[in-house]
Amino acid sequence: MRPRFGTDGLRGRANRELTPELAVRVGFAAGQVLADGRPGVIILGRDTRESGPMLEAAVAAGLASAGWQVRPVGVMTSPGVACLTVLAGADAGCVISASHNPAPDNGIKFFTREGAKLSPATEARIEALLDADAAETAERPRPGLLRPWRGAAAAYRHFLAATTTTRLDGLRLVVDCANGAASALAPTLFRALGAEVRALCHHPDGRNINDRCGATHPGLLAEAVRRAGADAGVAFDGDADRAIFVDERGLVRNGDHVLYVLATQRLADGQLPGEAIVGTVMTNLGTERALAEAGIRLERARVGDREVYAQMRQAGILLGGEQSGHIIFLDHLNTGDGMLTAIQLFAAMRRAGKPLSVLCAPVVMFPQILINIPLLPGLDWHDSTPLGQALRDAEALLLGEGRVLVRPSGTEPLLRVMLESPRAEALQQAAQRVRSSGEFPGLKATFLSAEENPHS
Repeated sequence: MRPRFGTDGLRGRANRELTPELAVRVGFAAGQVLADGRPGVIILGRDTRESGPMLEAAVAAGLASAGWQVRPVGVMTSPGVACLTVLAGADAGCVISASHNPAPDNGIKFFTREGAKLSPATEARIEALLDADAAETAERPRPGLLRPWRGAAAAYRHFLAATTTTRLDGLRLVVDCANGAASALAPTLFRALGAEVRALCHHPDGRNINDRCGATHPGLLAEAVRRAGADAGVAFDGDADRAIFVDERGLVRNGDHVLYVLATQRLADGQLPGEAIVGTVMTNLGTERALAEAGIRLERARVGDREVYAQMRQAGILLGGEQSGHIIFLDHLNTGDGMLTAIQLFAAMRRAGKPLSVLCAPVVMFPQILINIPLLPGLDWHDSTPLGQALRDAEALLLGEGRVLVRPSGTEPLLRVMLESPRAEALQQAAQRVRSSGEFPGLKATFLSAEENPHS
């Protein structure tokens, strides 16, 4: 089956589902849609997967065939491509990456000239043109040129460094690059800002990206921080659009902690318009309570950094993000950037003169349990069904102190049921009631403690 655009671009198994032939068609179709169909300049980057050069060449060929001038920047983070698109005054950006997915996968994602992800409507227009016959009968303009941008990495690092006036001198940091796109960027950046850096997983070989490391496996980072006696650690995913942190005690701190620390400091500095931030429906109730006590309002968007971005723009809010580590700073970029997040958090530590554990202490996370139910044809979770009744019973067991959140996954054929409560016993009873409501092949339930990183 041909992969389709989802919540974060188009993804599939490289050279099997996401073939170079398809990548050429995607490039050509995008060239017909982006910038209202007028050929322009596009920044093109990729992460460190072994399939990256193949797919990069194919997408570039498709774009050039549609008349676009292509500026390849080589290995680059996804937010780096978005940033460079704006810095160069280009008309669009494209990155070849499957983010936190395993190495055999890959993907294609586009950005607008403002460095924001495409709307679902624009992606649908590109997808509608992927038919081979449509590409063969389309009128071909004069082909565009491919001109590599040799100084792209330096320009991106300079932009990131300029987002703070606070030096990181004296901080001892451990940086897990996930063997991904941040490998050649992040250690150099933090050292230039004055930090003492120990780099982990920064030797990509094309097959080790996200392999038991990075933001989806923060245990490696936690152990390294403890062994080194470091002040903090950060783990990126393969394309470095998200960041998960570890404090000086070796405890994992997710996007909810980061939002609290940065929101409270911005409020104190008078840089939090509306005294509000945007989270998602998955943002922990403990985070919401801590923010409220600090005088900050939390607005909730649907899951997905694109949803967070849309609500931030609509409400005029500058700071928002997800538990998974996608944090957006609208006064800097229109997309989440893991390295930007790390700079802002480490600078906040330096300005406060306090360790990360102390800055995060007001956030007392409610325990959460996530149950993934296969979303098989005909599955119904409304009131009259056994699952619907079980969900109502679970809500009653939590007695108004917690909540039950039900939503179809945006990336997998699963119905995700999240249960949250400060009372662990009631939480377990509610989870058992949901699990016993029917026969669900492959049913999984995961307890998400305050020290673990809940990925949605």
